[in-house]
Amino acid sequence: MASKLEQLASMSTVVSDTGDMEAIRTFKPTDATTNPTLILKASQLPAYAHLVEEAVSWGRKGAASTHAVTDRLAVNFGAELTKIVPGRVSTEVDADLSFDTAATIVKARSLIADYASRGVSRERILIKVAATWEGAQAAAALQKDGIDCNMTLVFSLTQAVACANAGAFLISPFVGRILDWHVKNGGGPYTAETDPGVLSVRAIYAYYKAYDISTVVMGASFRNIGEIEALAGCDRLTISPQLLDQLSKDQGALARKLSPDAAKGAPPRIALDEKLFRWMMNEDAMATEKLAEGIRTFNHDLGALRNLVGARLAAAA
Repeated sequence: MASKLEQLASMSTVVSDTGDMEAIRTFKPTDATTNPTLILKASQLPAYAHLVEEAVSWGRKGAASTHAVTDRLAVNFGAELTKIVPGRVSTEVDADLSFDTAATIVKARSLIADYASRGVSRERILIKVAATWEGAQAAAALQKDGIDCNMTLVFSLTQAVACANAGAFLISPFVGRILDWHVKNGGGPYTAETDPGVLSVRAIYAYYKAYDISTVVMGASFRNIGEIEALAGCDRLTISPQLLDQLSKDQGALARKLSPDAAKGAPPRIALDEKLFRWMMNEDAMATEKLAEGIRTFNHDLGALRNLVGARLAAAA
């Protein structure tokens, strides 16, 4: 019998949630996604020292800022990943721009231009933007420019609707972080079928399919393979190397849980504007807290990555 990973790949597009290229070569996902946390970890591995050195050397020659060198490093990783995966690679806009629509648009266009200078077309890249109201408005403008967006840190149907209204190419609902919040607040114990993160993604998936919304649903941030199995059939699933490894070694049968034809239970369509978005988020403590926490975490790791780059620039002086 095929492994659960092979079975899953026949139902959902499998995406590798890592900057570790060797892991990607091992599991052969269709797409790859990165964020400041993953790039920070990968940048400290000897195998990727050449990518750091190239960015630092480029920065020294052009007297570029630490921020610009950090952007180049992210694109260095992304460009390498496009040589390994056949599909898309996601590169994230700075977390500290999460509430700045105009600056997010500028940074996204800059990243796409850098990819283009390496011969990587925009059709191979997804620009990751935090699913704030401002992020959704930025995505609407970018999509009109032909720059496809991956809306990250999605914790609620409210965010999913805002991203769909923006015409975003893809959203990333964070399954495990939703579970974390509920467990921390006294919920559970949960099974894969009662996991609040799983139920959130199923509700978003049903909503999108019920109203023929083309935005791709990509479940993310998994804590165990049970969550992944419970979302088998979701459009895409981005999975860490550790969980990919577990799935590749499991020979059991994998049942399809989600399909467009079987999507049901969608709530009435939401006529969302900024006022209603902010009110619905205000009423959802989990989504509000996890979105803010996620932005802070990515910003912290982006800061650490910039410090690493700054130290290398100083050492090269």
